Amino acid sequence: MNNNLINVVNLVKNFDEQSVIKNISFNVKKNSIVGILGKNGAGKTTLLGMLLGLITPTRGDIFILGKNLKLNKKEILSEINFQSPYVDLPKKMTVEQNLSFYSRLYGVKNFNIVIENLVDDLKIRDLVKKNYGSLSAGQKTKINLCKALLNKPKLLLLDEPTASLDPETSIFIRNYLLEYQKKNSSSILITSHNLDEVQAMCSNIILLKSGEIVSEGNIKQILKNYNYKTLIELFLSEG
Repeated sequence: MNNNLINVVNLVKNFDEQSVIKNISFNVKKNSIVGILGKNGAGKTTLLGMLLGLITPTRGDIFILGKNLKLNKKEILSEINFQSPYVDLPKKMTVEQNLSFYSRLYGVKNFNIVIENLVDDLKIRDLVKKNYGSLSAGQKTKINLCKALLNKPKLLLLDEPTASLDPETSIFIRNYLLEYQKKNSSSILITSHNLDEVQAMCSNIILLKSGEIVSEGNIKQILKNYNYKTLIELFLSEG
C-alpha cells in the first residue's frame, strides 16, 4: 500500500434491499488527481460518503494513508477534507466567522494567517464580511472550497467543484486546484458532470455504472483501448 493514498477492498453498500455499491475495489495513488464518473444513481455520492466516514459500508474495507478508516477514523479525517455545492455552511454567519469556526474545528494553527492567504489566493476578499446565506451559488462554491483547504488536506474530495461558476471562474478554480495539488503533493478525487474538466484535470478515472466499476485507469490509455477521442464518447458508450 506504500504508493497508494486510498485502498478500497471489496466494498459493498446496501440500503434496505437495494445494493448501491456492489463489491468494488480500487486504489488511488499518492500525488494524483482522479475523476469519479457515473450517471445519476451510479453510486458516486454513496462512495464519497463512505470515504468520508459518513456512511458505514455493509461489507469491505477502506484504507486511507495506510490506515483502516473503520479503526482510525478521527486520525484519518484530520488529514482529509471535502467540498460540495450541495452542502451549505451556517447561513447566518459571515464568511469570516465560518472560516474561523471551521479552522478551530480542524485544529488549524495560526489560522488567521492561513485564512488570509487562502482568501487572497482564491480572490474572495470582497466576500469575507458578508453573511454566507446572502451569497450566490457560485460565491458559495468558492467559499466552500476555501473551507476545504484550511487544514491543507492530503486528500481532497471534491463534488462538482465548479458547479454554478461562470466559465472564467471555473478555469481559475481548475488552474488553482492543479497548482495546489502540485505544491502540496496532495491527492484529489473529483466527481463532476463536466467531462471536459475531468479530462483536463485528472490523470485517472473510475467510471461507475449501477454501483459497479465498468472502467478504471489512466484516461489516455482507456481512450486508446476503446478507440475514443474524448471522455464524453466513453461516458455515452460505457456509462
